[in-house]
Amino acid sequence: MVAHLAERTERRRVAVVCGRDESTREAVARAEAAGFVEPIMVDDDDVDVAAARAVALVREGKADVLMKGLLNTDNLLKAVLNKETGILPKGRVLTHLTCCQLPQMDRLLFVTDVAVIPYPTKEQRAEQLRYLLNLCRAMGIEEPRVSLINCSEKVNEKHFPFTVEYKELIAQTQAGEYGPCIVDGPLDLKTSLSAHALHKKGIESPLEGLADGLIFPDIQAGNVFYKTITLFCGAETAAILQGPQVPVVLTSRADSVESKFYSIALACV
Repeated sequence: MVAHLAERTERRRVAVVCGRDESTREAVARAEAAGFVEPIMVDDDDVDVAAARAVALVREGKADVLMKGLLNTDNLLKAVLNKETGILPKGRVLTHLTCCQLPQMDRLLFVTDVAVIPYPTKEQRAEQLRYLLNLCRAMGIEEPRVSLINCSEKVNEKHFPFTVEYKELIAQTQAGEYGPCIVDGPLDLKTSLSAHALHKKGIESPLEGLADGLIFPDIQAGNVFYKTITLFCGAETAAILQGPQVPVVLTSRADSVESKFYSIALACV
């Protein structure tokens, strides 16, 4: 991803809100040195004023990416979602996407949503799938494989009503509404990512245990997965918001320089 961006001649203008912390400053500096961003540092004693100014740059066409620095996510989202001066077009869904590189996997893994939507509605999940597919294709995956996650592989209308919606979503993808892709579910995490686990359980799935993307049923499942792979599995991650006029780099204040650097790169892609 970084090599691809370095080969391009254009630089994305990144409005960095309250980039006061060392990790944000270093990540931005690395991206600038790599040749794919032109940083615009936006700060103020009042973080809400800084966030509003950065969002205004996007509205005015003066910034291509928005990045969160040392401020609470709520403060930034308040400016992004402002009905009069924000940058979320009417009808668009705001959701969070993460790209993960795990040592034990031979490919990147894309997941949604670990940070924004508590319990996705049917319509929100459809947009999550659309965003996820678009991101996979932007990263060179022509026919993304996406798993719709649950704790088991059975549709359970009583306890897990979203699994019924999964089947409706799969039917839409099979009808060609989302372009070239393979979507299946409900599947658990192991049967989504391990052909051995899939075959051992005697389950048939067109994903064949080779999912590129995971869509979680709710924020709790997604967030626990994200925290687990970063704490125990040595995962490198990149995270952005999709839905607004431009990608928004939304990393945790505790994230590493590498995570923030890769997130900037993902937003630029």
